[in-house]
This record gives sequence, structure tokens and C-alpha cells, in this order.
Amino acid sequence: MSSRKRLTRAFNQAKEIAFTKDDKFILFSDCHRGDNSFADDFARNRNIFFHALNHYYTNGYQYIELGDGDELWENRNFKTLFKAHRNIYKLMRQFHNENRLHLIYGNHDMVYRNPNYVKKHLSTYFDERFGEDKVLFSNLTYHEAIILKEKTTGKKIFLTHGHQADFMNYVFWKFNRFMVRAIWKPLQIMGISDPTSPAKNFKELIKVERKMKRWISENNNQMTVIGHTHRPRFPQADEVPFFNDGSAVHPRSITGVEIVNNEITLIKWHIISTDDGFLKIKKTVLEGPTNINDYH
Repeated sequence: MSSRKRLTRAFNQAKEIAFTKDDKFILFSDCHRGDNSFADDFARNRNIFFHALNHYYTNGYQYIELGDGDELWENRNFKTLFKAHRNIYKLMRQFHNENRLHLIYGNHDMVYRNPNYVKKHLSTYFDERFGEDKVLFSNLTYHEAIILKEKTTGKKIFLTHGHQADFMNYVFWKFNRFMVRAIWKPLQIMGISDPTSPAKNFKELIKVERKMKRWISENNNQMTVIGHTHRPRFPQADEVPFFNDGSAVHPRSITGVEIVNNEITLIKWHIISTDDGFLKIKKTVLEGPTNINDYH
């Protein structure tokens, strides 16, 4: 199956969420939450991420994660990740309990496309204090894609991870997972990058972006937001409406996309030093806001 067909199938089978200008969304992807070892790229930004996500929870946003939230290539099970980042999963549970959590799977957490796997591993966690299982995510569902549809105008925003445009990471994800576990994780600890990742292979990144833009152009300039390549993208209104929310594993920062008041914005959360010597987590607008209806 070609990348065109994979993307079209994901679009046609996507979960649809209706929204108005009063709804607020934050889109993050590629957190790659790991085991807090030297190979866990997320660990260095976890305090930034928790602060940002807590801000969005407090202010009534819906959280949409566009794939690769969990690093299940380097790590074999969710239990290890939960122990390392318990506070973040419990915050995500609060979103879920209020129907404000929407999850998409990527290539690094492709196992979540199996509902039975999700039910078995993410429904409960073992609470050591009480010596019993507690509910974590009840009736949780992962999707390959989500469509946000504005109620008044019918404007659609297609959300997916983007690995559909990456042959090796979609079709042969199990082989790549084996390579990461057996070879690249130990080498990563020594500072050697995984060449299977488009985020660390510029030629592969360009190929993925080219395929995504071609699909968008062939489908009536469908406004689309992905992750996967870790490279933030925010087009002008007269360009192909291809967005990328970046990742949560940039050095010293995380990037994401906000949709508020029918406007889309690319943002960054990062640590700054104040004049009096304190460290502070700050949100910075990188691009936008731009009204979603300006993209045709």
C-alpha cells in the first residue's frame, strides 16, 4: 500500500471531533516518554512538559497527543514508563476522566493500535502504598487519526502522526523496533544517533515532508497537522497547509500547536533565567496566531 493510500485510509477512518471557537486544544507529539535512563530523551524536559500540560489542564484545554507519546521501541512495557513519569500519566488521567484526552498512536507506540494491548497494560497500575491495582485509564482508545471539524464552517483539520508517509517506519516498524532495542539504544547512550529516525536523518525527513505535502495538495489542500519528524512547521496562509507540532524532546524545550478561538499557533515552552537569578518555565509564541479559515 502506498503512502497516499495509507494517509487516505487514515483520513477516511479518523475519529471526528466537532468544535466551536469556544473550544481549546493543545497538540503535542513525540514525547518518547522512557524509563528515565540516559537513553530517555524525554527525561530532560519532563518538568517543562508537566508544567505546560498542567497549565492546559487548569485552563480547560483538550489534550491531543499525535503519536509517539510513549517510547515502546527502546522499552518493552508500559509499566517501566509509568514508574519513571507517574505524575504525568496521572495528569493525563485527569484529562481522560473529563473526556479531554485524545490519543493517536505513532510508530514508536504502534502496539497501541491493538485495543486489547491498551486494555491490558494501561487500564490499571499497581499502587505500592496500598498493595493493590488502581484504575489508570478506563476505556481508553488510541486512534490512527483524528479530524477536528468546526461546527459552523465545516472546516476540517486532519491530525495524524505522519509515519504513514514513511515506508520503513510504517510497514517495517517491528524490524526497526528490534534494531533500536538490540543496537541503537546502547549506542545512543554513547551519543550515536539512530539512522532509522527521520528526526535524525535529514534526507528521510525531507522525503516524509514531500509526501505529506503531495497528499495534502491532492486532497483539496486539506489542512493537516503531524509530528514524527520532530521539525516544527507553520505555513503562511497562501502555502500548502502542512503543520508539524515538533516534539517534546528538543534540547531544553518542547514545542506544540494550540488551537484557540478558531486560531492556530505554534508555541514553545522553555526554561529562561530571570534577572534575579531564578529559573522560570516560559511559553513563547513562535508563529501565529492565524485563523484556520485563512487556509484554503
